[in-house]
Amino acid sequence: MGVWQFIQDQVLGMKWLNELIGKGLSMLGLDIEKLVGGSVRFFLYDVLKITILLCLLIFIISYIQSYFPPERSKRILGRFHGVGANVISALLGTVTPFCSCSSIPLFIGFTSAGLPLGVTFSFLISSPMVDLGSLILLMSIFGVKVAIVYVAVGLVIAVLGGALIEKLHMEPYVEAFIRKAGGVDIETPALTVRERVQFAKEQVVSTFKKVFPYILVGVGIGAVIHNWIPEGWIEAVLGGNNPFGVVLAALVGVPMYADIFGTIPVAEALLYKGAQLGTILAFMMAVTTLSLPSMIMLRKAVKPKLLALFAGICIIGIIFVGYLFNIIQFL
Repeated sequence: MGVWQFIQDQVLGMKWLNELIGKGLSMLGLDIEKLVGGSVRFFLYDVLKITILLCLLIFIISYIQSYFPPERSKRILGRFHGVGANVISALLGTVTPFCSCSSIPLFIGFTSAGLPLGVTFSFLISSPMVDLGSLILLMSIFGVKVAIVYVAVGLVIAVLGGALIEKLHMEPYVEAFIRKAGGVDIETPALTVRERVQFAKEQVVSTFKKVFPYILVGVGIGAVIHNWIPEGWIEAVLGGNNPFGVVLAALVGVPMYADIFGTIPVAEALLYKGAQLGTILAFMMAVTTLSLPSMIMLRKAVKPKLLALFAGICIIGIIFVGYLFNIIQFL
């Protein structure tokens, strides 16, 4: 237990970094117990912590991802049928892009290649919601048990959502140009270890450039919530006394666009201020899975009825997760 606590606090949570930043700011004459000093400390600590974890995670996940190019992923998924195919697709989504917008091109490619629609939707739900990066970052704030349950429930939503879409035979609601595209098998040359490392490095640089502005915005919002907004306000809106807090958090999260790295600092600040755990997780899942830009992109590939079904499945699943975690937290 002591080892896990050390990993969570000092390795993932980097409390040593928070203390170091606090001492440095104090030496510079900034009172970290006051609003401005506390905000600066929160901002610097979270930006540095998330940046370090981000770069490390992207490198590791991209190295793993180099073994699963789209052609190989398509072949793997093509070997499975029924719910088993949905499970494999959802698991495959955990080692692919970090936000819904970057998952949609892969979803379109898989669908046009002739993979079952339900299988490709399991991938689309899983990819932004439960990637490996979210597991590590959630562990750094909420602990190992919460992170594992979050990922497990997210995978269940992805599998059930894809299976439901498959049962409803929604293929006619995919745009014609996707259905008629057909798949082209392209042999991917085997990469050497050096080439995989180079690929991972390039992904770190590319993803960091895209994600870092959202980290700054997310941490900035988190710093304001953490130090300037009274706890009573957060508890009244997102605390246990508001039975509709989960629904509100999910609806507020949908129009926003960020990835897990941008929402983590906001979630951390909300938790500190007394918001319920499930309500926070519902907000995070809504932002990463159902952002407005991703819905606009997806609309190019599917018709409104299928888009509405996908959004409905995700929203219902997210709200269920929110209330489930609130109950778990209460118990």
